[in-house]
Amino acid sequence: MFLNTLPRPGRLLRALAAAAVTVALITTAGAAAPSPARAATDVQVTKDLAYAPAQPTGTQGHLLDLYVPRSDRPLPLVIFTGGSGWLADSGRQGADRVAAQLNPRGYAVAGVAIRSSGQAQFPAQLYDIKGAIRWLRANAGAYHLDPERFAIMGDSSGGWTTAMAAVTGDIPALEGDVGPQGPSSAVQAAVPFYPPTDFLQMDAHMLDNCSEFNAVFGLTDCHSDARSPESLLLGCTITACPGAVAAANPLTYIGKRPTPPFLILHGKQDSIVPYHQSLILYDKLAASGDEARLISFPQAGHGTDFAMLSDDATRAGAYEQTARHGRTTPARPVTPTWQTIVSFLEHCPALKSH
Repeated sequence: MFLNTLPRPGRLLRALAAAAVTVALITTAGAAAPSPARAATDVQVTKDLAYAPAQPTGTQGHLLDLYVPRSDRPLPLVIFTGGSGWLADSGRQGADRVAAQLNPRGYAVAGVAIRSSGQAQFPAQLYDIKGAIRWLRANAGAYHLDPERFAIMGDSSGGWTTAMAAVTGDIPALEGDVGPQGPSSAVQAAVPFYPPTDFLQMDAHMLDNCSEFNAVFGLTDCHSDARSPESLLLGCTITACPGAVAAANPLTYIGKRPTPPFLILHGKQDSIVPYHQSLILYDKLAASGDEARLISFPQAGHGTDFAMLSDDATRAGAYEQTARHGRTTPARPVTPTWQTIVSFLEHCPALKSH
């Protein structure tokens, strides 16, 4: 699923179809008992944890998996939710790959699924991820997690979930009724890979006049199509419901309250979610005096998240901009690795060891 160049329509269509088929195949996961196992690297893996009852029954959008390495003290947690254009409830897939990198560096990882747009429309997806965060805090003691040190990471629509969770933590009107109530839904850091942000600005910045995007999703009017992933998420054609678009835009909430540090990664050859979406997110965070880093990849397309941290061709020419307390730094060349993620997390004040 993670491609190193522009996505080929056939390959990406097959990947999206496979993700959607997962929804239909998993019919008993919500009722399954948690299945702990001790990995060879001394990591406790517990799968199929229900942070809320399945909705609809038999689906997996309210399940999470935990990967917790052995430690003498509670560990910081990175919550991962993967993208599918909101078309599948399989967001916890890929968390094992994140855990393989972060567990040895002292971080627990949770792979979290949220409901698809076919199962529920926005704001259900935001309620889901915040319900999962609260559940993880409520059960932190049982799983050896530090409830005061939670970060979140995701790609594409999972990057949108990441950004939305980070900028709306503990806003009463946006908490929803999924999962336990009471614990904080706030996170202390966010790492979105190529996130959609302002749906109404997407079409103006699409590469190749949207031909790649339209081919992948079988559309004619790009993101403004009534059948686009964003329109399906909101339950309305995005051009006809600007209020709903604004409510689903993380930029709407920036500058009104403290925002945790962001590390944003995006390829400039992205033909599915235009690079401009991350640029405006970074600019809004910078203008609001929040801490943000944007790593841009001139050669990278969509679906290249982990390759951005390991593949030389994907990260060729990468550069980083930073903003903090209203001050920005000029772009500088970087070679991002998983250590870049770890160093970002280690320097977030709220994630540092007590």
